[in-house]
Amino acid sequence: MERADALTLRAAKKFGTPLYVYEQSVIEDQCRKLKRYFPEVAFHYAMKANSNPAVLAIIRKEGIGCESVSLGELTLAQKAGFNKNAMSFTCSNITERELTEAAASGVRVHLDSLEQLRNWGRLKLGREVSLRLNQGIGAGHHAHVITGGPNSKFGITLKDIPEAMDIAKKFGLRITGIQQHIGSNVLEVETFLKAARTLLKTARTFSDLEHIDFGGGIGVPYHTNEKQLDLKALGKEFKILIREFQKNMGKSVSFAMEPGRFLVAEAGSLLVTVVDLKSTEKHQFAGVNSGFNQLVRPAMYGSYHQIDNLSRSKGKRGEVTVAGNVCESGDILASKRTMLIPEIADVLAIRNAGAYGFSMASFYNLRALPREVLITSAGAMKDISFVPGDFVR
Repeated sequence: MERADALTLRAAKKFGTPLYVYEQSVIEDQCRKLKRYFPEVAFHYAMKANSNPAVLAIIRKEGIGCESVSLGELTLAQKAGFNKNAMSFTCSNITERELTEAAASGVRVHLDSLEQLRNWGRLKLGREVSLRLNQGIGAGHHAHVITGGPNSKFGITLKDIPEAMDIAKKFGLRITGIQQHIGSNVLEVETFLKAARTLLKTARTFSDLEHIDFGGGIGVPYHTNEKQLDLKALGKEFKILIREFQKNMGKSVSFAMEPGRFLVAEAGSLLVTVVDLKSTEKHQFAGVNSGFNQLVRPAMYGSYHQIDNLSRSKGKRGEVTVAGNVCESGDILASKRTMLIPEIADVLAIRNAGAYGFSMASFYNLRALPREVLITSAGAMKDISFVPGDFVR
């Protein structure tokens, strides 16, 4: 950790702040954990978590596929060299043009609604289809990231499966795949198993089934009181469920999962510099040169991110509210956090920012996007900044 922090601080001095810094070795380790504990599952990285081309290249080299949700992401994944057989596209309220182009790419497309299924058949986009199902099970660290259950906009509900089958029959389609996604940053083994068991039970409804995608949601601890998901235990139970299902079905079915956050969150830090200090009756503020336009999670979800002072390890501690530079009262990165009281020009590292950090950044207040730097496995620093707008479709 000390070596990594020393390199991170060097990156801040060399490239300036605000700056996203990613550790290649952490990404590689996370990829290898999944492959070790889930040998019978193919993985498609949910690239919305972090779509930097250099990050995609690392993940691809580790033998992980890619999941996209827009034509822009699909184009970037193709440019990054992912094989179409290791890619998937998940639809959500997309146009006919988007659906047609996704189908033409040759990747597996998970249809999100009965309307999309009708459009697929009417436009004659292919005989085989995969359906995203909402089985009434949702989980996640915040209501905004729960993607299953009665309040979720995603997927075809179980009650609509008979109609989906009727539509498929009408257009001569074979339902060969099903997919679900219950939510984001789930840390409980039993939550995953409950959803998996339910999906496998539903799978028996489809006679032509060849592929089952359990979706994503594998989480990482952000707060000190959270525990790591027991991947070893989860992988063991998944192996039993998969083998029992294969035996009962009497045929081979392929399986996939769509991790996003798990692969990249802990690899990234957002480095910011303290530029102002002030106090009120209720807060001791440390103003920094970044804000929710560059890391929106604290403002949007109330998310906790550990914050470390890279410039000093000793000094007076106290309650500090770290405030951003966006012209909004809600631009708070940490409220009344017990930490070393920072000084002007101190560099702070906002941890676990590798997922849904830069990928959700904006130009709000007309501030430039932060640069991105990769610390390679060899300890070198590489500027990997890219322009997301080049891939917007």
